[in-house]
Amino acid sequence: MQKSMDEYRYELKYVCSETQLAILQARMKGVLAVDPHARDGSYCIRSLYFDDYNNSCFFENQDGTDAREKYRIRVYVHNSGGIRLERKRSLRGKTQKTACPITREQCFAFMNGEPADAYGETPPLMKTLVSKFQTRLMRPKVIVEYDRTPYIYKNGNVRITLDKNIRSSNMLDGFFDQQLCARPVMPRGQHVLEVKYDGFLPSFLRQLLQLDSMHRTAYSKYYFSRNFSL
Repeated sequence: MQKSMDEYRYELKYVCSETQLAILQARMKGVLAVDPHARDGSYCIRSLYFDDYNNSCFFENQDGTDAREKYRIRVYVHNSGGIRLERKRSLRGKTQKTACPITREQCFAFMNGEPADAYGETPPLMKTLVSKFQTRLMRPKVIVEYDRTPYIYKNGNVRITLDKNIRSSNMLDGFFDQQLCARPVMPRGQHVLEVKYDGFLPSFLRQLLQLDSMHRTAYSKYYFSRNFSL
């Protein structure tokens, strides 16, 4: 079944130091709930990103093109949550994510550049990616992995995530390995804070996070991971 967020959500990103992240986490612990999907408060995310023969996704990120989109296959390491194909669209500082489950066999087909023709009950998202494989030579390019601590707040559908130890790998065959051979993407001690919400961000959360005093960035894990090979 394909899931889609019809409405675009605000997405704010900030690069934080180890100390800043620790302070923010201490503040949020007494106010926000940890996402119930996070065992022991955090989980490891691994994503396989795709791009076409022109590396359009990479250069659109570099140029700040509006609108743009990226395709990825995502798994949660050490978690039996399944495998998901996702498309993330960005438009004027907002994002929209569409996702559908795929099988391990379908994932390997995409990894090998040989996805089966998608007909019948196949989710539209998978059909779209298959079409891009055929018309734009879309192929897997890089694996991105990081450790995420997620917090949620019901009003405004707020989701605040602390992403640490962001790393990447060009060893695409290791996507399902228990331990990924990866390199750090960011300088030591730097991590990413992401704040996502629908129509509004409650003022007490803005004050708690001190967002006005932090430098907002358009940081893309995919873009900086590809920088190593382009």
